[in-house]
Amino acid sequence: MRIALLGSNGQLGRDLATSLSNHDLLTFTRETFDVTDHPQAHRQLVDAKPGIIINTTAYHRVDDCESLPEVAYANNVLAILNLARIANETGAMLVHFSTDYVFDGAATEPYTEQSPPMPLSIYGNSKLAGEYLVRSVAKKHLVIRTCGLYGKAGSRGKGGNFVEIMLSKAKAGQSIRVVADQTLTPTSTADLSGQVALMLTAGLDGLFHVTSEGACSWYEFAAAIFEIAGIEADLSPTTSDLYKSPANRPKYSVLENARLKQLGMNRMQHWRDALAAYLR
Repeated sequence: MRIALLGSNGQLGRDLATSLSNHDLLTFTRETFDVTDHPQAHRQLVDAKPGIIINTTAYHRVDDCESLPEVAYANNVLAILNLARIANETGAMLVHFSTDYVFDGAATEPYTEQSPPMPLSIYGNSKLAGEYLVRSVAKKHLVIRTCGLYGKAGSRGKGGNFVEIMLSKAKAGQSIRVVADQTLTPTSTADLSGQVALMLTAGLDGLFHVTSEGACSWYEFAAAIFEIAGIEADLSPTTSDLYKSPANRPKYSVLENARLKQLGMNRMQHWRDALAAYLR
């Protein structure tokens, strides 16, 4: 398959490039492809003639979205509508990534693809609007909601992924306080990318949840990082209220890979096993 990978030098993009290396892969970095420049994006993708367009670009600075909604919607909504139209014109499938932040966190059990979304923030709202556009406009599409990503390439927009930030703070001897009242599923981009490659090979389409198995708080995730890495750290739990961040975050955002399991295609590891593999 000829695949156009947008955001190929990002945290998820780099692992996808590895998992999809056996395909005719065309990589577009954030420096060479501006998703908000609609005419240029159209020219580049029409010239590339891909059978699949994978979009990993997004504006995901959650707190900044509250004060910069125009930037959030330009990247996460309007640009996505343009990609959906380009995919239709070229006959390509559009693969788009969304987030657990489309939910309000009021649940007490994992959200499935059938659960009604209710975002709490501008970021979550913009991502939900983007996935609705893909699902309603793109004739061929695959929308993947995931959660708590970390990967070898790090997340440049956030100053590095959570694992590396925790390790850096511990090695510097800093006192580390991590929220214990937000429950999620940390997800390895290496695992996610391998699962996506299988899904594309199988020709799956529609909406899917794809995260690691299990759940934990951010505090429990941090504790596991230090335990598995064999590092002693000055770690203590705290609450979300201490930070008073501009954006509201869901207290519980665990996703269930329900459709993958129904199809017998769930290959995602438990989050602790994926973390151990990452740290190795």
